[in-house]
Amino acid sequence: MYQIRTDLALEVNEQVNREKGRLKGVIINEMKDNKTGIKVTVLEITGKEGVKALHRPEGKYITIEAGKLGTTDDEYSQRTAVILAKNLEELLSGYIREKEKATVLVLGLGNADVTADALGPDVVKNIEINRHYAKEAGIQVAVAGLAPGVMAQTGIETSEILESLADRIKPDVVIVIDALAARSYSRLNKTIQISDTGIAPGSGVGNHRNEITQHTIGVPVLAIGVPTVISVPAIIHDVFGEKSLENVSENIDEEFISMHVTPKNIDESMKRISYTISEGINHL
Repeated sequence: MYQIRTDLALEVNEQVNREKGRLKGVIINEMKDNKTGIKVTVLEITGKEGVKALHRPEGKYITIEAGKLGTTDDEYSQRTAVILAKNLEELLSGYIREKEKATVLVLGLGNADVTADALGPDVVKNIEINRHYAKEAGIQVAVAGLAPGVMAQTGIETSEILESLADRIKPDVVIVIDALAARSYSRLNKTIQISDTGIAPGSGVGNHRNEITQHTIGVPVLAIGVPTVISVPAIIHDVFGEKSLENVSENIDEEFISMHVTPKNIDESMKRISYTISEGINHL
């Protein structure tokens, strides 16, 4: 049986609930924006049972399901950015709001030359960078940004770059932006996940890199991601159900099964999505 990967904690929880029912150590709260219908689900893993069941670290995972994310509806995009900012502020409050001066480092992961993987670099292009003049201007939250590329381009693990950088500029918190993989095609380019547990780049597509967490770099790490790709087994499962995967190994070529695909309108969607996320960060 092929493993169906997903980076969305909400999707993992949905699958576990179908198999075992609701779990101890997992708290779910749902809210809906009356004006736009945008749904926000806060999933909190609070104990060992939840960690074991969902295979995720303890912490908060906030999922914003916005059906028109990535479209040309500017009013909807702005409302999504406000909702993103509100939830991001709640996670950031303990790190920066209690300080007279604070520094936030925004790290855009991914390959800027591959559209489906360019979310991080595209967001960094649009955020308001002010660390170089924040002190003179009396700005409370200084923002720095970096898109370090991928290991195939640099020969350096992103975690190694970040460890050195964090030691040098000493940010109060790091916000990591990355493209994700989903289990359901209905969530592609329509979902934003925020978490306070850091990130393991490439895990959703089986390309595991060193994790970026407070444990590894010594600084609190928040992660923002949008699922832009889905695996072939996930599509088969999503369309035809669980039993359909039993015939995969016999009837479908291995090379085809290992593929990840993205919607055909990814170019335009990525421009809009990255702008929405950068606007959310700029609201801080």
